[in-house]
Amino acid sequence: MIESLSSSAPFAGVLLAGALAGGGLALLIDALIRRERGTAGTDDRSLGRRASRRLRGFGTRLPIAVLAGVFTLLVTAWPVAAIAAVTMILAWPALMGGAREERQQADRLEALALWTESLRDTIAGAVGLEQAVIATSRAAPAPIADEIITLADRLRVRVPLPTALHRLADDLDDASADLVVAALLLNSRLRGPGLRHVLTSLADSVRAEVEMRGRVTAGRAATRRSVQIVVAVTLLFVLGLRTFNPGYVEPYQHPGGQVVLAIVVGFFGAGFFWLKQLASYDLPERFMHTAPSAEGGAR
Repeated sequence: MIESLSSSAPFAGVLLAGALAGGGLALLIDALIRRERGTAGTDDRSLGRRASRRLRGFGTRLPIAVLAGVFTLLVTAWPVAAIAAVTMILAWPALMGGAREERQQADRLEALALWTESLRDTIAGAVGLEQAVIATSRAAPAPIADEIITLADRLRVRVPLPTALHRLADDLDDASADLVVAALLLNSRLRGPGLRHVLTSLADSVRAEVEMRGRVTAGRAATRRSVQIVVAVTLLFVLGLRTFNPGYVEPYQHPGGQVVLAIVVGFFGAGFFWLKQLASYDLPERFMHTAPSAEGGAR
């Protein structure tokens, strides 16, 4: 009886350490998540709503991460490995994702080029800019349909065209969209000729940017897949060693070994973060921003 209790004591200690480490990880994630602005931070109900919103933001990754952490802890008895498994699953879209966001950005740019050409063709029929915007909103491309329809609704309720265009730039929130909106804004003030040629050039420029991003994304797909394969092989190799050759990784059972494992995991995490930074687009800054006074009048 005493021997069985003494043999189960190390495992219970590992479970306790894993639970404490998981609680510390949860507190760390909560501290790193951007807090909302406002004065409702002291309200317990608002804190509860914010916490529930953050948990919903993880989606199905949160229960999967918890199960993966418990499974890793049971198989390896390494708290550091369990924490690494939970962190990797929760941060997977930020570290290894990005393909979906790149496709969405490309779709929005393509839709912007289509709407620019539609606006150009509508203006060619001797239609004013306000009427052309309202007419094209009925068949706006899906990725930017909400923003164009909102622009048309503002014009219908007699919002000044420059103010509505400034709000459109903020809604689209893209440097390429700022170029198109700036051309429309200048034409709305000067009412000069040549808008059709300017819109044609801008549409061609946006399409060239979409093509360039498509080539870059295609080149990154192989690298992203290679990184995912390296991660999977590394994890399977570690689990295989722990399961079929536990003597080889026996030093990691001790606290000193866990410290070394934490350093190794930290190097892996730093490498993944570095790869993510290298794969990110260096987008130009926007140059159109709505002033606070104009923002209040446009809504």
